[in-house]
Amino acid sequence: MDIDVCPIEALPPGTMKLVTAGPWLMLGVYHVDGALYAVEDRCSHDDGPLVEGDWEPDDGRGRPVVICPRHGSSFDLRTGVPLSLPATEPVQTYPVRVEDGWVKVEVPD
Repeated sequence: MDIDVCPIEALPPGTMKLVTAGPWLMLGVYHVDGALYAVEDRCSHDDGPLVEGDWEPDDGRGRPVVICPRHGSSFDLRTGVPLSLPATEPVQTYPVRVEDGWVKVEVPD
């Protein structure tokens, strides 16, 4: 199932949008230097709201990251893999594309 996020013009590079993708699923959709990423809004360490944290287009090693505001775990936006403790499990990522000028995220039915 595809979720319409917004027109691509409403998500310029360097921005993020929080999106409701279902009754129990919130996503952070990030535009990083022309690439689009979507991750679940849930830190795998304590289920806190991940996308309320800071994010960086490059962590110094070429990886775009989001940083949990509760305990500071960082996650690779491309893969969802945690890059620092206390998180040890990845967060879910979702495919993102632009179609007819709209940013769309593919989520399971």
